[in-house]
This record gives sequence, structure tokens and C-alpha cells, in this order.
Amino acid sequence: MTFARPLWLLVAIAALGVVVQLYRRFEKRRSAQALAYSNLDFALDAMKPSPLPGRLLSTAWIVGAAAVLLALAGPHFWTRVPARDGTVALCIDTSGSMRAHDLFPSRWSAAKAAARSFIDEVPSGTRVGIVTFATGASLIQPPSADLDEVRDALDRIPAPDGATAIGDALQLAAQQMPGKGKRVIVLMTDGVNNRGADPIESARAIGQKGVSIYAVGIGTSGSGELIPGTNELADLDSDALRTIAQYGNGTYSEASASTSLADTFRRLAAGTVWETKRIDGSYPVALAGGLVLILTFLAGVGLGRFP
Repeated sequence: MTFARPLWLLVAIAALGVVVQLYRRFEKRRSAQALAYSNLDFALDAMKPSPLPGRLLSTAWIVGAAAVLLALAGPHFWTRVPARDGTVALCIDTSGSMRAHDLFPSRWSAAKAAARSFIDEVPSGTRVGIVTFATGASLIQPPSADLDEVRDALDRIPAPDGATAIGDALQLAAQQMPGKGKRVIVLMTDGVNNRGADPIESARAIGQKGVSIYAVGIGTSGSGELIPGTNELADLDSDALRTIAQYGNGTYSEASASTSLADTFRRLAAGTVWETKRIDGSYPVALAGGLVLILTFLAGVGLGRFP
């Protein structure tokens, strides 16, 4: 927590001390008046109820007054909030190796389900686009804040076939990004780049423009899984994907099951399009303090104790 007007914080602390002293004097005076009975023993017996309600009211008054006075100092809090200008491009591998069935029911189906999980978790107002890549890269959905439209675009993802052009996909995704704001590329692939632009150099250039790249590898390297209908291994170049994420100021994750892939994308949605901001808490703190004072006053009226 920081304060926009720190001198007012000192004033608030001094004022709170005065409020507490006045309240204690008032309580002592009221107690002295209550003892002014002709029959002192009767008075003492009559005053035996639990002191807890009075102490709770006293504490509530002090807390409410402290909050109101604290608001004068302009408290600010650091908190995570959705990026108002967030843009995300999902790069989904649709090469032939995505036909493999080590993820249920297939890597391709699991990838679409994971992309849907991501879209479901991003905060409202985030612009999401979809790029697919195999032998080349294709723009399936330009970034849009209409998340229902983006979900519908998942049905237009082509069936898996062809080679793997990761660099082309990164470049096409970067072209969809605005000039400023929170900009993120989420790369999902199970293969080794074998077509088009160098993905490492592409990631380096993209990262220098302030665009973050988060890479997710599907499957495991050396699993022995064959691409259906071929004798080729469905391999994974995890070292290259880590380097891509590093140059893109992002992170690399690996998923070897449908559930872990969906969970990974949910975590990315909860972390990539949020930002830490300094929020002015003066009005909420003052409102909370005022509400406490009002409720305490009403409770005091109900208990017959006027602070």
C-alpha cells in the first residue's frame, strides 16, 4: 500500500488518537453517572450484564473512524486487473502429426478443446484471434472482443495434414497485433519446424516489439508415437520451444494428456492477459468506514448505547 498524501496520514493518526481519547472520556463520564443511585448495591447489581457488546461497539467506532481518516491520505493498492487493451493470438498446430491419438481422442481434438478453455477463461473485453499452421499459416479469426464469434471460429480449424511452419505462424500472429497494449501469442504445437521462416529468429523479432510468446508443447520428445498413416515419429522439439518462449519474454509448458493441456490453457488465460496496476482506494476505504460508522450507530441505538 502507498499513499498519495502521506502528510494526511500523520494527521489521520493524530485525529484518531483524539477520537479514541474523547470516546474513553465519554464512557467514563457515562459510567460515573450510572453509579449515581440512592442504592449503590442495587446499581451495581443492575450493571452486571456482559461488557462485550459495549466493547464491540467501541472497537467498531474506532475502526470506522480510522478508515474514514485513512481515506484522507489517499491510499493506493497494487492489484491484478484485466488488461483493458489485451490482444491474444492463439497459434494452433494443424500439421499431420496432430492426428496422433496419445491425447484423447486425438491431439487435434484436444487442442481445440484447450483453445475453448482458454477463451472461456479470458476476461471480458479481451480480443482473441486464431491462427492455424501446417505447411503454411492461415488466419482463421482476426482478433475480436466477441468471444462467441471466436468460439464459433474453432469449428473452422482445418483437419490435420501437412508439415509444420511455426515461424510463419508466429509472423502471421504478430501482424494481427495492435501497436500497443497487452499483446500475447500463445503457440500450441506438437512438432518440429520443417517449413517456412526460422521460428527462433521470428520470436526474437517479435519479442523486441513488446509482444509476449507463450509456447505449449503437446506430447513428449522421444515418445515413439508415429504420425498415423506414416512411418514418421510425432516428435517434439522442446529445446526450440523454450528458446522461442524465452525470446518472446514468455514461458514454455508441456502437456502429455488432454486434461493437463486444458489446465495449462486455463492458467495461461488467467495469467497472460492480466496486469498489475496501482488502484486508488480512497473512495472504497472511505465508503467502508462510513458504512461501519452507520451500522455501529444503529446497533448502539438498538442496544440503548449512544456513542
